[in-house]
Amino acid sequence: MTDFVSNWNSDLLTVPLAPLGLIAMAGCEELGQKINTWLLKWHEQQEALDETPLFTLMGHNRHDFLIEADCPRFGTGEAKGMLHSSVRGYDIYILTDIGAYDVTYKMYGKEVPMSPDDHYQDLKRVISAIGGRAKRVNVIMPLLYEGRQHKRSTRESLDCALALQELQNMGVSNIITFDAHDPRVQNAIPLIGFDSVKPSYQILKALFREEPALYLDKEHMMIVSPDEGAIDRNIFYSSVLGLNMGMFYKRRDYTRVENGRNPIVAHEYLGESVEGKDIFVSDDILASGESMLDLARELKKRNAARIFASATFALFTSGLEPFHKAYADGIISRIISTNLTYRTPELKTAPWFIEADMSKYISYIVASLNHDRSLSKLLNPYDRIRSLVSCYNQRQAEAGIRLV
Repeated sequence: MTDFVSNWNSDLLTVPLAPLGLIAMAGCEELGQKINTWLLKWHEQQEALDETPLFTLMGHNRHDFLIEADCPRFGTGEAKGMLHSSVRGYDIYILTDIGAYDVTYKMYGKEVPMSPDDHYQDLKRVISAIGGRAKRVNVIMPLLYEGRQHKRSTRESLDCALALQELQNMGVSNIITFDAHDPRVQNAIPLIGFDSVKPSYQILKALFREEPALYLDKEHMMIVSPDEGAIDRNIFYSSVLGLNMGMFYKRRDYTRVENGRNPIVAHEYLGESVEGKDIFVSDDILASGESMLDLARELKKRNAARIFASATFALFTSGLEPFHKAYADGIISRIISTNLTYRTPELKTAPWFIEADMSKYISYIVASLNHDRSLSKLLNPYDRIRSLVSCYNQRQAEAGIRLV
């Protein structure tokens, strides 16, 4: 990892496109501050290299990359976007979390939580407030707006494609998202940048930090895909960790629709025996979590050992109580997720929850784009994960952890 950071820092010794500006929308203040801190840290380190092109990355004597913006609302709930400083000539990065339901506003005297639609409209308001004066506008939207409505099956709307095209028409040059439900939605905007980033390295790093006694071999651990839609990401984990993989597929009742989807009738398993093995399961979104808990129970019926489930976005739309109970009953050992969307204080302190901090990674992406550098090294974490696994095994050996 040290070599990667060193090489990445040397890549920054190039002329940037324009002075960098970061706008953290409502609900993203904490993550925005962390990204800002990393950028400032690297800026201070490079200031010692007098007359380097990096000096113009942030502008001379910059002490903050964050640009204040907000969307005040009238009593009817209508809003407007406002910037509190000039952005003329800047390379702007707008960070928005459409899942931040903890943000509220007053409408006719009632406290209303912001929906994904509200957050998306506020994003457009801020882009409108920029008014074409910035050198470039980039959107970092970790949880892609309407990402699960990415295709048309019958007489349905294509919300995600429409939203992406709308952002393109407003002058957005790059859209960065994380673990898009189906990255092929980028076909709707073939003429601008669209990158779907997977947090595989950060999730494994967080898991290894909290669990020092995982045995990463085929006799003791296995990867299981929760459904056919998650096969690709689980194949990646299987390949990079050198573990075997099984999978479940969901039998659904297509004659009914409950909570916007066809209910699952049963989980069917394909693969070798999981008996006595730790299981790692990865998915993009954990919504209510019912499917993940059903899968964990099915694995336990097959005598699996510990079950570690990861999701890029852990939403827990039905609350945490089912997971508290599953943890107490030994069904689930850990849930690993990122800080890319809102997490309740209760979730952050849950003994079964592990959080992977993505701020440093996002700051890498922002600085690389600001310098018009390739993102290839950042988007392919294979070598970094192999190095991480090697260091993890070395720490186990030094700590005297041995297989019996």
